[in-house]
Amino acid sequence: MSIPNKYFDLSNGTFSVKGVPLLSEVPSNVSFSPFSSICQSSDAPLPLLQRLLSLSHKGGFLGFSKDEPSDRLMNSLGSFTGRDFLSIFRFKTWWSTMWVGNNGSDLQMETQWVQFDVPEISSYVIIIPIIEGGFRSALHPGSDGHVMICAESGSTQVKASNFDAIAYVHVSDNPYNLMKEAYSAVRVHLNTFRLLEEKTVPNIVNKFGWCTWDAFYLTVEPAGIWHGVNDFVEGGVSPRFLIIDDGWQSINLDGENPKEDTKNLVLGGTQMTARLHRLDECEKFRKYKGGSMLGPDAPSFDPKKPKMLISKAIELEHAEKDRDKAIQSGVTDLSGFEAKILKFKQELNEMFGGEESSNVSSQESCGSCSCKAETYGMKAFTRDLRAKFKGLDDIYVWHALCGAWGGVRPGSTHLSAKVVPCKVSPGLDGTMTDLAVVKIVEGGIGLVHPDQSDDFYDSMHSYLAKVGITGVKVDVIHTLEYVSEEYGGRVELAKAYYKGLTSSISKNFKGNGLISSMQQCNDFFFLGTNQISIGRVGDDFWFQDPNGDPMGVYWLQGVHMIHCAYNSMWMGQIIQPDWDMFQSDHLCAKFHAGSRAICGGPVYVSDSVGGHDFDLIKKLVYPDGTIPKCQHFALPTRDCLFKNPLFDQKTILKIWNFNKYGGVIGAFNCQGAGWDPKEQRIKGYSHCYKPMSTTVQISDIEWDQKMEAAQMGNAEEYIVYLSEAQELLFVTHESDAIQATIQPSSFEIFSFVPVEKLGPTIKFAPVGLTNMFNNGGAIQELEYINCDSGVENNKSVKIKVKGDGNFLAYSSASPKECYLNGAEVAFEWLAIASANGGKLTLNLPWVEEAGGISDVAFVF
Repeated sequence: MSIPNKYFDLSNGTFSVKGVPLLSEVPSNVSFSPFSSICQSSDAPLPLLQRLLSLSHKGGFLGFSKDEPSDRLMNSLGSFTGRDFLSIFRFKTWWSTMWVGNNGSDLQMETQWVQFDVPEISSYVIIIPIIEGGFRSALHPGSDGHVMICAESGSTQVKASNFDAIAYVHVSDNPYNLMKEAYSAVRVHLNTFRLLEEKTVPNIVNKFGWCTWDAFYLTVEPAGIWHGVNDFVEGGVSPRFLIIDDGWQSINLDGENPKEDTKNLVLGGTQMTARLHRLDECEKFRKYKGGSMLGPDAPSFDPKKPKMLISKAIELEHAEKDRDKAIQSGVTDLSGFEAKILKFKQELNEMFGGEESSNVSSQESCGSCSCKAETYGMKAFTRDLRAKFKGLDDIYVWHALCGAWGGVRPGSTHLSAKVVPCKVSPGLDGTMTDLAVVKIVEGGIGLVHPDQSDDFYDSMHSYLAKVGITGVKVDVIHTLEYVSEEYGGRVELAKAYYKGLTSSISKNFKGNGLISSMQQCNDFFFLGTNQISIGRVGDDFWFQDPNGDPMGVYWLQGVHMIHCAYNSMWMGQIIQPDWDMFQSDHLCAKFHAGSRAICGGPVYVSDSVGGHDFDLIKKLVYPDGTIPKCQHFALPTRDCLFKNPLFDQKTILKIWNFNKYGGVIGAFNCQGAGWDPKEQRIKGYSHCYKPMSTTVQISDIEWDQKMEAAQMGNAEEYIVYLSEAQELLFVTHESDAIQATIQPSSFEIFSFVPVEKLGPTIKFAPVGLTNMFNNGGAIQELEYINCDSGVENNKSVKIKVKGDGNFLAYSSASPKECYLNGAEVAFEWLAIASANGGKLTLNLPWVEEAGGISDVAFVF
């Protein structure tokens, strides 16, 4: 069946775009319907609706029908070969990444979208599997180049045989407009989520923060957090937000005393079968006594202690793995293994000692409940943190979507919860082996009944809001698909849970105080983002390879950047991309810092107490804890879209973004690792870990993607500053591309600034602060005063610059005068041939009273 469409045609087994065959051998049970024939109404804001309707002729829906209804249906959409594609697929339940190829069989399982290059008509086409009724869909590889679509409900009780709109298809001559238009169309059609442009993002996006995870893992406790925040303040960078990650909750294991916390947990994995037994903080936080960290006798903290605990816990974990391997190998005498495990457990328990009561007074010493609430626990702790650290605007805490990793323990709270066995979809058979999945399947989920989702989240969040918590990081989001059998399927279960979550963050956390994580699947984006406006676009920062490859400390970092850059193409339409934390003293910390500087999102680290590189952090963060953030979210350049910057041995990842008065390109050598479809895991490709060359030019920046930037793209001349090479170049649209060779796990940032003509002889362009990775982000305001009289001494430039350090501008000639905050000051101007002019430099102070902003003026 086919309905006529200006752009697409499905007839005689061929699906074409503007007359160019896209898919061949399309089965007769596949249908195409224009957008307007399916989408009849929407709750979208009028401007969005009008914009979309003007483009609706460029898209439509694919469907298919079967003879027999089922809860999981697979159908070919047709085949293609010899056509380059870019796709996003789930390599774990929670995480997705990019993949490229040139025929349908190259696709990976659980593909979330595929974009085709169609050079015959200078266009791009995207197919997005979506949601219809109680079914969600994903693309899978078929044989002989076929593209398969899988529609599944997640419950044997929810079946269907016919779909009119199970995938959306769209065409555009611009790959970035394509993503924007296509996801706008899906939003208008489904009415179950909202675009980023419809929402406000939390204040943390403009700030620097610290997350406790890599610093402590599950050993996190008040004294450690306190000393950690204090470290940053004393180092000259004040965190404006704090994320207390996993380890603060009241959890225990089945079979343990239902009223006591599990003791001495250290590493991620050990807590993954545990469940919440109460909805407030665990004992080590409940026992915190208000004021105990403020007085002269504040308890000390040994920064070596968490590292020692982690090291010992790793020894224990390895011993347990050795035992498990021995069992698999048929070894019957395990006494040696068990003795070693017991030894490490005893040593770990001895290391913990009486730590949990060492930094607080016992809460039981006071009999008044009201006294306890005010004097002890999380409320007292957050109050003390804010009393000491005045710039700490936000304190978030971590929780899993279902409460804890293992959900909520039945009978432990007022909520109706039961342990539901986990059933993993066959679509995830192609994903990477994952400890989290193994553990969650082992223990099941203590699922609060979906009818109580409002009560569940509000009970947690209203309490947290009362004790000084301003937001949450919600993790382990895609467990819901494992437990949907008895609850109407994965779509209906997700709707119920996200409804409760949305209502709660609206009530308790200003509508946007939530970072989403482990959520990189279309179910979440199409059903859970009505209110959520920020989320992770990469998997976790790994400081080393958990599978033991010693080179992983290097190659995993490039993999992380690839996840973030390509996922931002689709996720950035719906949420603010968050590139995750890193550690400033890591071997590849500078590599990470360069990407965070221009990613357009928040900057936060997970440094251990005492483990900081403050010189590096200060290249990202102002003294007041704010950041010189780009104006957009970073995206891969066009020449990277259908390439593999991980192991093709030729492609450098280039990402583009904007500052208020210029554009920026980051070039990152991420080669050396990637997905192996046969082994179904991400692994190192050591032969690719080598220097690589690339080119950079003005047109790499997609100036038209932000209205305010479009005019900058039309400038005749630009100054380009290379932050690592510290070079200043003068270029035009006709100039040869800039050549650059990038070392492995290294980068270069190219700042492009339009050159302004001040009369017939003076040319000027402000670069920004060269001591910051994102130089141009420091420029807050720029005004050129160019009198029409032609008199040279009437020409001047006024600039507001945030931050301290070395200010750099291009100037074709030396100014006559320079003023800093109203006073005339000295400056340096040095002629350089490569820039057809000279470097103009000036040292700027940090003036606290002015919010770190300097008024700079040059008179010519």
